[in-house]
Amino acid sequence: MRIVIVGHVDHGKSTLVGRLFHDTGSLPEGKFEAIKAMCERRGMPFEWAFLMDAFQSERDQGITIDTAQIWFKTAARDYTIIDAPGHREFIKNMITGASSAEAALMLIDAGQGIQQQSRLHAFLLNLLGVKQIAVLVNKMDLVDFQEQRFNDIAQEYSHYLGSLGIAANYIIPMTARDGDNIVQRSARMSWYQGPTLVEALDSFEPAAPLAALPLRLPIQDIYKFDDRRILAGRIASGRLAVGDTLLFSPSNKTARIASIEAWAAPEPQSGEAGQSVGITLDEQLFIERGEMASHVDAAPLESHVFKAKLFWLAKTPLQLGANYRLRLQTRDVNVVVESIACVYDPESFSARQSAAVERNDIAEVVLRSPALLALDSVEANPKTGRFVLSDGRNILAGGTIAVEGYPDQRRLVTIRSSNITEVAHGVTLAQRSLRNGHSGGVLWLTGLSGAGKSTIAMALEQELFRRGFHVFVLDGDNVRRGLSANLGFAPEDRAENIRRIGEVAALFAESGQIVITAFISPYRGDRDRARQAVAKSLAGSERAEAGAGAFHEIYVKADLATCEGRDPKGLYQKARAGQIAEFTGISAPYEPPVEPELVIDTEKLNITEAVALAVRYVEAHFRRPV
Repeated sequence: MRIVIVGHVDHGKSTLVGRLFHDTGSLPEGKFEAIKAMCERRGMPFEWAFLMDAFQSERDQGITIDTAQIWFKTAARDYTIIDAPGHREFIKNMITGASSAEAALMLIDAGQGIQQQSRLHAFLLNLLGVKQIAVLVNKMDLVDFQEQRFNDIAQEYSHYLGSLGIAANYIIPMTARDGDNIVQRSARMSWYQGPTLVEALDSFEPAAPLAALPLRLPIQDIYKFDDRRILAGRIASGRLAVGDTLLFSPSNKTARIASIEAWAAPEPQSGEAGQSVGITLDEQLFIERGEMASHVDAAPLESHVFKAKLFWLAKTPLQLGANYRLRLQTRDVNVVVESIACVYDPESFSARQSAAVERNDIAEVVLRSPALLALDSVEANPKTGRFVLSDGRNILAGGTIAVEGYPDQRRLVTIRSSNITEVAHGVTLAQRSLRNGHSGGVLWLTGLSGAGKSTIAMALEQELFRRGFHVFVLDGDNVRRGLSANLGFAPEDRAENIRRIGEVAALFAESGQIVITAFISPYRGDRDRARQAVAKSLAGSERAEAGAGAFHEIYVKADLATCEGRDPKGLYQKARAGQIAEFTGISAPYEPPVEPELVIDTEKLNITEAVALAVRYVEAHFRRPV
């Protein structure tokens, strides 16, 4: 079991580890004597910390700079102890050490009490998904082993951990230098009736083995030998075997494993997490580095966008709208910071709005890539649910992935139909426009619930019809009753609903009509696909601009507070009460248009003014042919 020890600088982490190894009989033979002799040669007092602090500079300065790992065992099991640096300058090394831990020991100096790093380290442990924590109140001798002082620290720190949504498994008083409550119970703190450190360690639950999780094989490289293409990589989680059908994301190609290659050894029939393997497939597919292999029935989510919690390490702040390189297993792609939801203050756990993230800040952001990404949330898979950002050379940030509220775009981009031959219409778009008196197209109204989309759409339809336009409205009522009657309201169902609407709207536009759609359509990718559907439908027209200019995105703009204040159907109230899951703006994201063709600000315009603005736009862009 992997245990990381963290805490503020000089609170005694290395001392604790040195004493723990000595008292459990885990020190290599001669190690204690060697360190003791070194101290005598240099005229220094003996320190248990020297058993862990590996670097000369650490012994000189009395701080831990890099992470150190040492193995020891109790009667219950084997352990790897990771001693992580507590100094703020070396916080990057602390994250490295804690990233693979299954549990943590948090040291607090009884004399100094809870420090800023004590809070920051707990925040980072929570970010990294380490939930099993024992808090060790060290140096109790400095406060004369007072029970009240221990209780005060325990109560204050428990309250802070609670604000993070976690709870300490144990809070143990000790004096590491003298071995109190490490292996043997302390006679000087008889008021403490809880477990010793070793008893606490032995009670921690080991993490589920990675092999028990769904298969994830990031493709690292492709090697060609004779007529074989060998796909090489290290299995991040799960198991695979010869004969398994693999799905490669994001290319969405499938093939069976024909063999698992081996060098100068019998070919294995299976492999599991942690093993580096080379596989061949039963058909020659073009697979590239960065693809993620999985089983078909347990594939990662595919999306261009995801939420992230990250810890910013660079001196130059992270900026809204900035471009970075995302390293996701073996994938390396460009991403842009689409939004900064909030920046956290580890001292108070308060969140603030900011257009930048400074060094050592923790932030929630939304990252978008032009490439389709294969994503796992960190809760579902701690191995593949993490990423780093770089500038192409240096690591700038580390973070975890959250995909709640985003639809899986896999089925939206996978074409299953085949043997289809397109048949040209006998009536041209120009003929339809001449007959109708206007060109066809789509007015795509998007905005939050309560912004006024449906109200504007219905009034606009009525006014355009009065003016002689062939116009029709698609909204939730007429679409959900028939075309999308079999869909629910999960993110994937919502995305499929918008895909269907986009295709139907494209047919309306091709018929020469103006179709008005009034849907929240919260995801930018879904709206882009609808635009592409319209462009594709009209691409063969004799009017060059017909395909590209037939889709008109209209942003019905109103902020969340305004929409929630209107709340004509009481939906926001129900969402706040937890009665509606995945409600846009509350528990699910809304991605505003970047460059809409028209903005109707309903915070400033009444319904009459909003419709008048839309009518002027239609008159200008859907001109009657001469």
